[in-house]
Amino acid sequence: MQTSIRMIFLTTVVFIATSCGNGAKDNNAAINDKKAELEKLKSTRAKTEEDIRKLQEELSRMDTSGDASSKIKLVAVAPVTTQNFQHYIDLQGKVDADNISYISPRMGPAQVKAVLVQEGQMVKKGQLLLKLDDAIIRQQIVASKQQMEGIKTQLSFAKNIYQRQKNLWDQGIGTEVQLITAKTNVESLDNQLKSSEEQVKVAVEQLNASNVYSDVNGIADIVNVKVGEIFQGMTATGPQIKIVNTSSLKVVSNIPENYLSRIHKGSTVEISIPDANKKMTQTITLISQSIDATTRGFMAEARIPYDPVLKPNQSAVIRILDYSAPNAIVIPVNVVESDETGKYVFVLDKLSNGKNVAKRKTVIIGEVYGNNVEIKGGLTAGEQLVTDGYQNLYEGQIVSTQIPR
Repeated sequence: MQTSIRMIFLTTVVFIATSCGNGAKDNNAAINDKKAELEKLKSTRAKTEEDIRKLQEELSRMDTSGDASSKIKLVAVAPVTTQNFQHYIDLQGKVDADNISYISPRMGPAQVKAVLVQEGQMVKKGQLLLKLDDAIIRQQIVASKQQMEGIKTQLSFAKNIYQRQKNLWDQGIGTEVQLITAKTNVESLDNQLKSSEEQVKVAVEQLNASNVYSDVNGIADIVNVKVGEIFQGMTATGPQIKIVNTSSLKVVSNIPENYLSRIHKGSTVEISIPDANKKMTQTITLISQSIDATTRGFMAEARIPYDPVLKPNQSAVIRILDYSAPNAIVIPVNVVESDETGKYVFVLDKLSNGKNVAKRKTVIIGEVYGNNVEIKGGLTAGEQLVTDGYQNLYEGQIVSTQIPR
């Protein structure tokens, strides 16, 4: 048999050498021929290796010379059972808060005149945090009010003139033009008064806007501004004032887009926060509707109960359940071997003479998680799976689960 194998390889090598010397073929044709020859050799080699393996198995079974105990291979076995199989997606996430407010000035950057809050202080919505420079606005209010009072005086005088002109007109004295002019003057001054009143309201609103208030209940997590500095809300180094409300927390994570079809709102997620020694099981409450162009992922979040130990931006480890199979056959993934025919395992088979031999079984695998793999076909519950000593095992080899004596 081995002589035949050598002859096959020698004949093939001679054939390749002859083909290489054929100068009549163009370069492309020669390349295609060599590719075809290479595929043929690969196919021949695979068949030859399989024939060698089968012959070795047959010889091992037929060769009775020597100590019989030396032909027995020691293995460990375990019964094939069914269990609930679950597959998780393991990701990194972080703790976040729903209500995080970065305070900014309503009327634009201005100089700070008074700081009325400290880091770590509890604040309420609407509480005064800063007073900004408002001297110019106050002057504008005074000027606007003075202008408004002047217009009121002019309007009162114009109304008096109009009434007198109207009385004369009713008595047939004066002209219609004089009456219309007096009336127009009253209407013009009345419009000016309304405009002046609106200017005063705007100036008062600007004055109120020079005071900086908190827009949420929470804790002043950052207060990075002092009297005399310019308050602009956000700087190159971060926010000047940050208010955090930790009463409503969540864990967020960026998930690769290839998992988009496997995760949905309501999916179970196991959350672990190592630094706080906290573990909990929640559900996905929100999935973003777009894929981030930079990370090629989408955001998912799960709400978690309030805990004073938990802080925003704290690291979290999350496991999202994306597949579950009840009563599945699950075996260690390391016992599954592969060859050109597919995936297979070895089980224990008891012969009629009482000996145990290895039986090769082709299997169909499903999901893999951790050290386990789901078997969708090829094994049945109750079979004795070889879990140790399966390396170099062959079909029909005598095996023992005890050390031979």
